[in-house]
Amino acid sequence: MASAKTKSVWFCSHCGNEYAKWMGRCPACGEWNTFVEKEVVSGKKTGTMTVPGASRKPMPLKDVSTTQEDRVSLGSPEVDRLLGGGIVKGSLVLMGGEPGIGKSTLSLQLPLHRPQLKTLYVTGEESVKQVKMRADRLGGDASNCLIYSETDMGAILSEAEETAPDLIIVDSVQTMYCREVDSTAGSVSQIKEVAAQLLRFAKSSGIPVLLIGHITKEGTIAGPKILEHIVDVVLQFEGENRGAYRVLRSIKNRFGSTSELAVFEMTGAGLREVANPSEMLIPMHEEGLSGTAISAMLDGNRSFLFEVQALVSSAVYGTAQRSATGFDVRRLNMLLAVLERRAGFKLGQKDVFLNMAGGLKVNDPACDLAVVAAVLSSNFDYSLPSDICFAGEVGLSGEIRPVSQAERRATEAARVGFKRIFVSSYTHFDKKPQGIDVVKVADIPALVRSLFK
Repeated sequence: MASAKTKSVWFCSHCGNEYAKWMGRCPACGEWNTFVEKEVVSGKKTGTMTVPGASRKPMPLKDVSTTQEDRVSLGSPEVDRLLGGGIVKGSLVLMGGEPGIGKSTLSLQLPLHRPQLKTLYVTGEESVKQVKMRADRLGGDASNCLIYSETDMGAILSEAEETAPDLIIVDSVQTMYCREVDSTAGSVSQIKEVAAQLLRFAKSSGIPVLLIGHITKEGTIAGPKILEHIVDVVLQFEGENRGAYRVLRSIKNRFGSTSELAVFEMTGAGLREVANPSEMLIPMHEEGLSGTAISAMLDGNRSFLFEVQALVSSAVYGTAQRSATGFDVRRLNMLLAVLERRAGFKLGQKDVFLNMAGGLKVNDPACDLAVVAAVLSSNFDYSLPSDICFAGEVGLSGEIRPVSQAERRATEAARVGFKRIFVSSYTHFDKKPQGIDVVKVADIPALVRSLFK
């Protein structure tokens, strides 16, 4: 019988592709300096990713059943909505986020507040006592939650087959290893094989698996990019660790929408769901302060209002500074250039600082109009009325462009208590919103005339 031989191969830590020699740039993903050397054993049986039912013969697409997927409620309305109505049986869900942001807290809260589900909680980072201490702090019913401290995938899958739980939680995927792969836990090959084995188990048994994943300093999930391709759902935690609010965003979902988010507040008893984000993001200070404006934002199917804060001051060191928190600083520079070129405001020698309240990261172009209004308010040191909000995109020629679902934004603003909403003059409403006046403006000069009479 031939003995196994070892050889060195090079893996790209970004995409996971394997090559026989080192290269400065990965041919597959184009990233530089991402190759790491690993020793592998040839002649040893390695795992391959197969999907149950692969041996079946091809069938006409029209004969495929289109029945709804079986879903299981996790006991959290916000998480269920984010997943599309609950976690799908046999699905593999990956949740990532910075250290201390609340991944382990949320993953333990789910079985504690849903005791009807028999849950196998696999911890590879903490001891059983540490998990117990956190569970006591979070509260809830722990009678049907099984804690298993293990990192060997063979033992974990054997225990899962024996206990037959309704849900498996693995914290974290980077600490697990397979004996068939001759490398350390957390390596590219280990993460690929661990994810492949969990996928095979989930699809064959119908038991959903929730994976916790670390992230790199760039903010992406650690490990090869193929990990995100293997799983069915990818959830990303956002927000500042020092802040009270966290945003859980769906960035991949094979069973639902990818433009949804859930807002949580970190408390002493764990993460509290924020059913109405507008309550936490609207102004929490006295009226009469300049440099603030309210934006009517839409993220997925949820509309809410939040405060945009701007500070404009004379440049101290000669070169003007541009800083934005939660907003693309390049888009801020574009909006400032539009104000100077199209509206005549000289902001080139002034520092401009921008902040999105609540630690949000905003990508909605409808926030442009609120950013412009906040910058002008701070520049003039003139406070805007507290009962107005904005929803509009600003173009390079200074025009204000319409945004999607303006009627839903206006309805949410009226519900919260706002009296006026500024939108593009090209915005069309199928039905006029009730309880709020719609002010249509065509460009930046028209906005200035309406706000600063």
